[in-house]
Amino acid sequence: MEDEEAVSDKSDAAEGMGQAAPSGSGNREQDAIYQNGKIVAHVVEPDVDLDAGEIRFDEVLASDLLVLADECEFQKYRIMIQKVAFATKVDHREGRHGRTLAGCTAEILGYIEQ
Repeated sequence: MEDEEAVSDKSDAAEGMGQAAPSGSGNREQDAIYQNGKIVAHVVEPDVDLDAGEIRFDEVLASDLLVLADECEFQKYRIMIQKVAFATKVDHREGRHGRTLAGCTAEILGYIEQ
């Protein structure tokens, strides 16, 4: 299924953080989460499960600007992060800085209007 295609891991997840992006999902980074038209985090290994109405992320990287209580956008979906298994600001892996969230589940609220 094309909704489940793999998204590559960025070596520097903070690259482009806070930059405005065009509305809709056309020219957006496929591994980025957006709020208010700006990149607020990057994801690792998203798994879109349309039957369950959710997206699971192994990790959400450089997520300091991500407001968990607010709706966000990922690829063509409007989502709300509902569960976080683990959160840390101490990640010693190369290219990782800021808050890292692991084992995240987001509810799919709908689709981004084009």
